[in-house]
Amino acid sequence: MGDEPVPVTATPVPPADAPLAVRMRPRTLDELVGQEHLLGTPEEPTTLRRAIADGRPHSMVLHGPPGSGKTTLARIVANSARAAFEELSAVQAGRAEVRGVIDRAAHRRRSSGEPTVFFLDEIHRFNKAQQDALLPAVEEGLVTLIGATTENPYFEVNSALLSRCQVYELHELLPRDIESLLRRALRQGECAAAAVPDEVLEFLAARAGGDARTALAALELACETAGAGESVTQAGAEQALQRKALRFDRAGDQHYDYISAWIKATRASDPDAALYYLAVMLEGGEDARFLVRRMVILASEDIGNADPQALVIAVAAAAAVEHVGLPECIHALSQATIYLALAPKSKAATKSIGAAMHHVRQFGAAAPPPQIRSQAVGYDSPHDHPGHLGPQEVVPDEVVGARFYEPDEMEAALRERLAEIRRARGRE
Repeated sequence: MGDEPVPVTATPVPPADAPLAVRMRPRTLDELVGQEHLLGTPEEPTTLRRAIADGRPHSMVLHGPPGSGKTTLARIVANSARAAFEELSAVQAGRAEVRGVIDRAAHRRRSSGEPTVFFLDEIHRFNKAQQDALLPAVEEGLVTLIGATTENPYFEVNSALLSRCQVYELHELLPRDIESLLRRALRQGECAAAAVPDEVLEFLAARAGGDARTALAALELACETAGAGESVTQAGAEQALQRKALRFDRAGDQHYDYISAWIKATRASDPDAALYYLAVMLEGGEDARFLVRRMVILASEDIGNADPQALVIAVAAAAAVEHVGLPECIHALSQATIYLALAPKSKAATKSIGAAMHHVRQFGAAAPPPQIRSQAVGYDSPHDHPGHLGPQEVVPDEVVGARFYEPDEMEAALRERLAEIRRARGRE
């Protein structure tokens, strides 16, 4: 084995000189924080956790935001399987580098039987031909492929390769997960400063955007800046993270205060105020899915048919959040916020369904007229009449004459159309 090529993961940097995020990288499943939805707990392990703990790795694609633990999980898989660990970035590597990994894996198998875990970061950056070059080695089990991507793999990775891998979605780390990593670093003496106050750790954990690497790098810089014998200050932490401390707690009352402010600013047709509150919530780590759900609701509740396109825009933003995720989906959230703020407003749709539901609750549900039931007899189709408007009644006798929908001044076209229909059907 003496003539075996040096793996591409080899680095001349001594471990003690590596960045704090590298020095603090968990080496076992018990040290890993977050991702309980995939791994469970030692007491209640998932199938994936059992497979890793038993040293039975399988090829997989890890999909998740930066700093969520994709590389760490891949290394833990390799350690548990007592496998060689090869790492490449698809941004810089090509087919020749992949061929080298496969050749080294084959050499290990022949000489010592040692398996190989091949971690390919940014796997979505490989084109079809490059991804296809991996297929034989993965299919034969020569390498256990672990691809990592921040993009949706179902859009970016070949179906042939995906069919040979399990896809796992990693979530961004919660502030409590990141705070536990920061405290672990302090317990292990990784900070030269005299002390790091709790409020500083909470700030770094909350404002790192779910990225453990970002939080650890900021802690390291803040400690180095403070110097030996000095405590890390809030200002020092802000400078290290390049973000101001925000008075926003997405788990507390401010979570509701700011979304309420966003709704009211958008309803008031003030895009600048709405964008400000959106920015505060995004910077504070608010869940983008929570925000876009409010946009979809507002599009119907406060705009409705004054501008039906508003709902289309909001639903498209919701799709962007699911398909793209943070941080890129902020552009769609901004676009939707501006559109919703500037759209004409109407509560008619909200009031109409409210009036109809109140009527049902007060008087009960009357049966539909026989002529429009599923086994209709005597149904008179409106398509057989001029203007596609027929005289036949379509509400129960008990509800004839009831008016639930009343267009407001922002739905002038619908008001005229409704009046025309009522006149034509003799309902005025």
